Amino acid sequence: MSHLRSFVVRRLLLGVAQTVAVVLLVFALTEALPGDAAVALAGDQPDPARIAAIRETMRLDRPAHERLADWATGLLHGDFGTSLTSGRPVGQYISDGFGPTLLLAALTVALLVPIGFGLGVLAARHEGRLADRAISSMTLAVYAVPEFALGVLLVSVLALRLGWLPPTAVGYGTDLLGHPAALVLPVLVLLSRPVCSLSRLVRAGMIDALASPYVAQARRYGVSGARIRYTHALPNALAPAVQQLARTIDWLLCGVIVVEALNVIPGLGTVLLNAVAERDAPVVQGLAVVFGVLTVVLNLGADLVAHRLAPRAGAAA
Repeated sequence: MSHLRSFVVRRLLLGVAQTVAVVLLVFALTEALPGDAAVALAGDQPDPARIAAIRETMRLDRPAHERLADWATGLLHGDFGTSLTSGRPVGQYISDGFGPTLLLAALTVALLVPIGFGLGVLAARHEGRLADRAISSMTLAVYAVPEFALGVLLVSVLALRLGWLPPTAVGYGTDLLGHPAALVLPVLVLLSRPVCSLSRLVRAGMIDALASPYVAQARRYGVSGARIRYTHALPNALAPAVQQLARTIDWLLCGVIVVEALNVIPGLGTVLLNAVAERDAPVVQGLAVVFGVLTVVLNLGADLVAHRLAPRAGAAA
């Protein structure tokens, strides 16, 4: 128990340090951008009064360390700043976009876990036979297709040619649950590569466990095949699978820009694209911090769960 507590404390301290590093890195990268942000935001024919107003709004007339202190203090109080283009709070942009992105992520994970584990267990159970070869070939082929190419293919065939599904979510706003057909194509695209990675991880972990002396001895004692697979072999694959799942959730929440843009989903990816196109630095900064903190928190949680599962996996092996 003391070892676990020590590990948790170390990882929490590391998580805090990583979060601070994310804030500093985002601010430093923004500062390193070439040119004058106020001039760029003022338009093609900038008015000196508008440039001065933008510089005052962005606090560009103050030293960098003061602006960093003000921004970091605001972040601690949940204040991400104000959009330069609309005057709305950045936090409102984040909250508006978080709902659709979270919905896509939740639906994808809800399908990913049973399908990924199911395919991995099935392949390991029939190692070297037709089912294993078919699953391995299928997952390798699907994983090789980029999300954008697969998304275009699905939209072209299922939406435009066959007319089974809407090609985009245009006109539905953020009420995507009320129009579930608009979620089918993006969820299929988001599910494609993660299910391949997860199933192959589960398969490899179970095959290693099933070939171990511990399992061989369990068989000699007459333990049933199902109990060996699910009680002794499957836990061996849980630790790496949990870490892979955390990376997938991180990608679903922070990296689905291509899928959201293709299907016109009003999520965080779309908010980020619009902010970059409009050179709205506070919105870009706020989203970058949110993405960075989500990555730190998800990986921290995965490390803690994997550490907790590791002794069981080791005992099973």
